[in-house]
Amino acid sequence: MKSPSLSPRAPSFIALGLGSVMTIPASSANEGMWVPQQATEIGAAMRTDGLEIDPAQLTNLNSAPMNAIVSLGGCSAAFLSPQGLVATNHHCVHGSVQYNSKEGQDYLTNGFLAKTTAEELPAAPGSRIYVIEELRDVTAAMLKGVTAKLSGSDRYALLDTNRKNLIAECEKQPNRRCDVRPYYGGAAYYLQQQLEIQDVRLVYAPAMGIGNFGGETDNWMWPRHTGDFGFYRAYVGPDGSSRPYAKDNIPYKPKSWLKIAKEGLKENDFVMVAGFPGTTNRLRTADEVRFNFAEYEPLWQRLLSDYATQIERFTAHDREAEIRYAAILAGAENYEKKLAGDLVGADAINLDARKTAEEKAFRDWVAADKKRQASYGNAIAALDTLVAENNTASLKGLRLSLINRAQLLDSARVLYRWAKEQEKPNAQRESGFQDRDRNTILERLTRVERRFLPAIDRQLFVAALDEYKKLPAADRFTGFETALDGIGMDRLYADTKLGDTATRLGWMGKSAADFEASNDPFIKLAIALYPDDIAGEAKEKDRSGRTQAARSVYMQGLMAYRKAANIPLYPDANSSLRLTWGKVTGRARDGQIWTSFTTAEGLVAKQTGKGEFNAPKAVIDAINRKDYGRYASPELGTLPVDFMSTVDITNGNSGSSTLNARGEFVGLAFDGTLDGVISDWAYVAERNRTIHVDSRFMLWTMDKIDGAHNLLKEMGVEVSK
Repeated sequence: MKSPSLSPRAPSFIALGLGSVMTIPASSANEGMWVPQQATEIGAAMRTDGLEIDPAQLTNLNSAPMNAIVSLGGCSAAFLSPQGLVATNHHCVHGSVQYNSKEGQDYLTNGFLAKTTAEELPAAPGSRIYVIEELRDVTAAMLKGVTAKLSGSDRYALLDTNRKNLIAECEKQPNRRCDVRPYYGGAAYYLQQQLEIQDVRLVYAPAMGIGNFGGETDNWMWPRHTGDFGFYRAYVGPDGSSRPYAKDNIPYKPKSWLKIAKEGLKENDFVMVAGFPGTTNRLRTADEVRFNFAEYEPLWQRLLSDYATQIERFTAHDREAEIRYAAILAGAENYEKKLAGDLVGADAINLDARKTAEEKAFRDWVAADKKRQASYGNAIAALDTLVAENNTASLKGLRLSLINRAQLLDSARVLYRWAKEQEKPNAQRESGFQDRDRNTILERLTRVERRFLPAIDRQLFVAALDEYKKLPAADRFTGFETALDGIGMDRLYADTKLGDTATRLGWMGKSAADFEASNDPFIKLAIALYPDDIAGEAKEKDRSGRTQAARSVYMQGLMAYRKAANIPLYPDANSSLRLTWGKVTGRARDGQIWTSFTTAEGLVAKQTGKGEFNAPKAVIDAINRKDYGRYASPELGTLPVDFMSTVDITNGNSGSSTLNARGEFVGLAFDGTLDGVISDWAYVAERNRTIHVDSRFMLWTMDKIDGAHNLLKEMGVEVSK
């Protein structure tokens, strides 16, 4: 969780379920990922920065613009038409483009456009569109029966039971997906209710030379010239119910959708972003920060770098293999580069000293008063001890998890665990293995068929085992190693039947006894791993329960301290709906000026016609003709491609719609700058910048390049003649 700036100009937070912390100043930095309910409190600051609509409109999840915002379960998106058309990033639909591609049908390279709904393709298995309906405080229900006397394991079990009960009650409504998330380390809890749309179809993705122009070289960089956008469509049954793909399903009709702005943005314009940011760490302790940057992230970054290199080497000169592993490779490369930026950024802002000083001020404040010491002192000491335990466990867990790079082993572990959990009543099963999770698991198992080749999987598994074996023998899975030695790598891949999708999915209906009688080598490995899996989970649950007990009280103390000092405090991102705002603003660096916009001419200047800088010929020709039509910016005198703003986002915000002062669609957030990714740990206003694809470049590409006139008309955009 993130370490917030101490700037008194940063916005404050009205604590969820915990009372008012402070009044939000009208003049503010653009820090904070706000829950929609806070819009009235931050409204004055937003108005000062240029918001034209009533801030109260942003608190309503049943009307535009907020109920047009959706989650893809990892990316954000929004409805742009009354026919369920959803806009998000190219890299968010990339997995579905990859899943539908093969040699001779290379949508990855050439792009995909459905000119009619009949031509739209099923998205990758497991794709979902989640429509937000409610976000409500359930702190009292979550903490019912929780006392300081409970052991860590018992506390975890009670919280888990309370959470499952809340979710089960919420999901009695058909087609709903509900979750309960902690805020402030478990000092508060909110339930998020969403309509789950199961039939998601790929509608449009521009060519790779547009959607990922610049590739990994330009990733996390500025200037950027990437058309990072794509479209899905949500489908439901003829009766309006959510159901899996079926030919007679019809487009979903959302309550509202975003209007495409007729006027584009210019320098210093107000913008806001609504989406589902994943995880930030601004509220972590100094010891957690030190460990993360001294040990955890350096190892993780190196493991991801090695993994990406291995995939590239093992798939080289085999286009079918490159297509199958494209989504996995893109994910590894993207996060590896982000971690590299984290490590450099922590040093650049002197994060260790910054966090230590910030934490010392809080602890000195507690120690200065006997009542505060009685309220928070024990929690501080307990959390310090637990942080050391958690750090050790997380470093070990990082290497243990590597064996799941063998995709059939990962599948076998999931399948056997499913069978074991079926022996319990549904309410007592582990989260992730209840009846509500069945389809999710089936779709996860199905995705393997287009992202797996035995020869490559074997090489990646061997490399993963080399890293795994660097753990001390006492920390490794002894039963697994004995079983693997007895099977041997040749038999492991030659004798398994799990590579066949029908066979793999067929195991979902079998009992644990069926698994234990099986001779499939990957199933044998999964069974050998099970005792260690259960033992490890038991320890993790005990630590989790004890950590919640300590951190929730620690955070109550921190909130009291910040309120007394008039310093803002807001919750870390946790994949719930958030709102952030800022301005279209460039940045000055040592020896460099980053302007707010990049242009079509800049794209041509980067074009090499090879590798990552290979835009389609039609794009280059149109730019050279200056065939921009009405999409050119009057201020720039040319076609804008991307723009930069000060909005505060993180992973999970990918695909978030960017709105202007009137709540109209003006683009999509898709990236940040490498020296600014440290904002996941500490917000630094002069470094924080978000990169967006400009809606004018999106519409120009759809109109002039790909002829997506059917979609433009659907969105209410006039088509060029």
